[in-house]
Amino acid sequence: MASTIGPEASAALQARWMEKDGEHAWLEEVEGESALTWVKDINANCLSELGDPASKASYQRVLSILDSKEKIPHPRKIGEYYYNFWQDAENPRGLWRRTTPESYRQPEPEWEVVLDVDALGAAEDISWVYAGHTLLEEEDGSPPSRTLMKLSRGGSDANVVREFDLVTKAFVEGGFELPEAKSRVSWVHRDLLLVGTDLGEGSLTDSGYPRQVREWARGTPLKEAPLMYEGEATDVAVSGYLGFHAGHAFEWRRRSTTFYTSKMLLSLRSEWLGFPTGTLLSIGITDFIDNDIPDPAAFQVLFKPSERVSLQGYTATKTYLILQQLDTVKTRLRFWRYTEEGLWADAGEEAAPSICGAYVGAVDSDTSDEFWFRTETFTEPSTLFLCDAALGPGARGEELKSLPAQFDAAGLEVTQAEATSADGTQVPYFLVMKEGSPRDGKNPTLLFGYGGFEVSLTPAYPAVVGATWLEEGGAYAMANIRGGGEFGPAWHQAALKEKRQAAYDDFIAVAEHLCAEGVTSPPHLGIRGGSNGGLLMGNMFVQRPDLFGAVVCAVPLLDMSVSEAGVEEGARGVGAEGVPSEAGAEGDPIRGVQRE
Repeated sequence: MASTIGPEASAALQARWMEKDGEHAWLEEVEGESALTWVKDINANCLSELGDPASKASYQRVLSILDSKEKIPHPRKIGEYYYNFWQDAENPRGLWRRTTPESYRQPEPEWEVVLDVDALGAAEDISWVYAGHTLLEEEDGSPPSRTLMKLSRGGSDANVVREFDLVTKAFVEGGFELPEAKSRVSWVHRDLLLVGTDLGEGSLTDSGYPRQVREWARGTPLKEAPLMYEGEATDVAVSGYLGFHAGHAFEWRRRSTTFYTSKMLLSLRSEWLGFPTGTLLSIGITDFIDNDIPDPAAFQVLFKPSERVSLQGYTATKTYLILQQLDTVKTRLRFWRYTEEGLWADAGEEAAPSICGAYVGAVDSDTSDEFWFRTETFTEPSTLFLCDAALGPGARGEELKSLPAQFDAAGLEVTQAEATSADGTQVPYFLVMKEGSPRDGKNPTLLFGYGGFEVSLTPAYPAVVGATWLEEGGAYAMANIRGGGEFGPAWHQAALKEKRQAAYDDFIAVAEHLCAEGVTSPPHLGIRGGSNGGLLMGNMFVQRPDLFGAVVCAVPLLDMSVSEAGVEEGARGVGAEGVPSEAGAEGDPIRGVQRE
């Protein structure tokens, strides 16, 4: 078994690394001429070696899948309409549109275009990308008529914010408008906003996100907006927002001290008042606000995690709370009903967990117990149901939309297995392959991983992988390694900073298990990951080149030392990965524990 090198050798190795630090600093100038020239040269070399993918039949098939209009238009209820943002080959930047609930039930709903992002970009000669919107909830309960539209140039993290009228379907002349920045904005009422944006020195965190919350009144200069709250420069972001609950409005302040942490106090990110990490608690909101340290007996426990069961999310309807639980990475819904006594009554849970990915969202939590339920598996595309929480667990309700199959899944088998990591931790993974495939170690296998920011990898319909890989006889595996959220916050926290090697050991363990079970072998095993998963791929390439026949390392941030030089994307990942200057004697947690 590989072993960790000693402190002296580790320090010498780190010193040699840091001597090279800055040698390629010009690549950090993303739009710089030298960096762009380098990218063009690398692309040309790649095409020369591998050929132009556009000339292959699989390219056109993948393109047709990505451009397909066969998509479920997921709606959001605003007032009397269902709104949806839609993109296709004719509308690559997208249409924000709406229809009535009655029309939505039809196979081809009649959509009314509210904003054409492609037309807007053409009119203003800017490559606008829709980045969402922030809706104004009217104080008198009337249907919403204003929102703050967010647009980014070419899909960057920075957005322009403009006030938009839902009645006239046009931007408000002389309305609220924020210049391009990584802004955070929320309505207080029609003429007042809570804003965090770039106002010069001291207004942003080291990650480039807002550090301050200001109260901006309509018709007044933004720079003169009074400061309401300020975080630390080392925070990732600071924001303020107005929340509504049971007819009451509460103004909140939030500090995100890491990229993945929230200050939602009732969904516990760490042990608190004797309640374990990952617990979901309920308490009267005034009881919570009026007491610095509430009495633990005042809380009702709605979910308590176990070793293999975690809370993936929850949604509230008018009188029900629906919990989306992960039981060994399989989905199970649980229901609670709000009683006249002001408590939650257990309304049951599904009989057994399912190997599926799922989304649960209330249709209109103020007026009904209806909720959207969307489900998909590795072999079945998405189906959208309109359900009624009052019908209880297992009642799927009305099937509204479903997608056609994009690849032939006949004969495919989905299984789940577990590998033993270096420290004895059991790491689950999913495997999709032809039923009855030989276990001779020769099955071409693609293993995918991420392991970061508490993101859970749950089953999803792999249209492109299915059409280009599974149909050709390949096997596809997905590893649920530490750093993700599959088993709650503790699973995520088990691979932070100096413990980061745990995520890499987990991925290695899954790869070795696939080989030991005869599914594949190193010459036939390829791996893929992007962003944080790209960093994972980089470590696999360095630590275990003997274990993999191919490595696809997509959009990685491999050199975390850039965070100490003030590069924003590096600063954002410090909470998960750490920084080189904080590495202990056991090696650099960023580049992976060094091994003999």
